[in-house]
Amino acid sequence: MIWGITLILLSIIAVPSLLLAKKPNAKELLEKIEPYQGWIGFVFFIWGLWGVISSLLNIGGLSVYPIWWITLLAGNIVEAVLGFMLGFGLINKFVLSKTEGGEEKGNRLREKLAPKQGQLGVFGLFVGTWMIVASFLFL
Repeated sequence: MIWGITLILLSIIAVPSLLLAKKPNAKELLEKIEPYQGWIGFVFFIWGLWGVISSLLNIGGLSVYPIWWITLLAGNIVEAVLGFMLGFGLINKFVLSKTEGGEEKGNRLREKLAPKQGQLGVFGLFVGTWMIVASFLFL
């Protein structure tokens, strides 16, 4: 259930226009979070990567709880991608700029993903909600 809640929170940060359309006073909250957005994204990127790795290490769960395992893997992939998009500045500064050609590859990947951030954020809201429901149904 924690995975779903964190994915929903990350998706809300990733889709500020959707949130602002529903609640006009949310702009103040988003402005308070903005200075920390890079760190939040970086942490969620690492958390999502760890979730993908742990899902793959526990691939035996696919035969026992296939829907839950696929849900967990999908949620963690979305979380890692959204975290990468939100924390790109820090990831670029600390990781990609240290390797030869890494910064350029990271910028190309970011350019491909940036137009999809809103759609991925909305998808993250649905997957996060499903993760919470699935945690009650399948565990």
